[in-house]
Amino acid sequence: MTEPLVPPVDPPGAAAALPPARFAYDGQTWKEIAFLLSSFPLAVFGFVYAVTMLALGAGLTVTVIGLPLIAGGLRGARMLGRAERARARALLGVRVEEPSPLPVRRAGGFFGWLWNGLKDPVGWRSVLYEVIRLPWGVLTFAVTLVGLFVLWPVLPFVARGLTNADRAMVRALLSPSDELERRIAELESDRGVVVDTAAADLRRIERDLHDGAQARLVNLAMGLGLAKEKLAEGQVDDTVAAMVDEAHGEVKLALQELRDLARGIHPAVLTDRGLDAALSSVASRCTVPVKVTVELPARPAEAIEGIAYFTVSELLQNISKHSGAAQASVDVWRTEERLLIQVRDDGRGGASVDKGTGMAGLAERLGAVDGLFVVDSPEGAGTTVTAELPWRDREPGPGTGARPR
Repeated sequence: MTEPLVPPVDPPGAAAALPPARFAYDGQTWKEIAFLLSSFPLAVFGFVYAVTMLALGAGLTVTVIGLPLIAGGLRGARMLGRAERARARALLGVRVEEPSPLPVRRAGGFFGWLWNGLKDPVGWRSVLYEVIRLPWGVLTFAVTLVGLFVLWPVLPFVARGLTNADRAMVRALLSPSDELERRIAELESDRGVVVDTAAADLRRIERDLHDGAQARLVNLAMGLGLAKEKLAEGQVDDTVAAMVDEAHGEVKLALQELRDLARGIHPAVLTDRGLDAALSSVASRCTVPVKVTVELPARPAEAIEGIAYFTVSELLQNISKHSGAAQASVDVWRTEERLLIQVRDDGRGGASVDKGTGMAGLAERLGAVDGLFVVDSPEGAGTTVTAELPWRDREPGPGTGARPR
């Protein structure tokens, strides 16, 4: 099978399978030779930069500019590491994640910036990489240059072995620092998703209020104003009675729309009675018969409970609109420290997070709280959606009891 032109990102710290050596001087072999020959001048530059920065910084630590010089030099070493990752990506096919950038500003002003730079593990490992690379770069440059003239029959083997060592160094020293580094990057991305989702919800609520209940209340005020004028003129006839009756109907419709809007924000039955009753209520409005089974030892935290409710609600709406199913089921249970949700139907299948049925938004919402969202939907064989949320115990407070009446 032909190797993909763009290989996937190698997980930091994971041992990637090494490509086999080849006799032919194909494109990849020439890229490896180019990497080895270009390593020497770049290694000289990186070594001189690292040693000069450390020597000057250490020598000037007795003054006020020594430590800032080292902190700034480490940030420069980060840039060298980024360039080396790009070179390894282009010539060796090594793809590692980029470390999270250091914050431009930090609480604490100058001293916060200084401390943040001095303790940067990515910068220090980039310096170590540049120092190690000089003797290794001299060796690989000499071997490759000689091999081009006297060892060319076996040079592909030699080049592959030497660049495998370079691949290992790039993965070990230029990858994100550790699992915490990757976790920070994930949380930064998730925070953006949460902010965007909250903004979209606020816009939806504003639109529903403006186009629904607010418009009806405006019509109600106008109708009652006309009725008041007629009553002030002493006109008590069927027209006034019809206007009052119409206003009464507008009041009932506005109240219903406000109830629906409140249910969309956070249903009262969820606050009062928990997931079992709330999911049974939303299942009763589905156009497909739904069996709901909730087995929870206690109620989870309000935020987790709300996400679980709206996830099931959205999935049941998709079943009503798109599945063509005859029946469906909802199962909710707890396994260790995870809340699991599984929604099944026997419809036509073919559902996907990429088809614009609202599942992509659900996947983003669950991912923002460290959850999972998996869709199994073969064509013609129904759909099974499994969602997983972190379990957090419910804190005692006003939301744990009955709603005040």
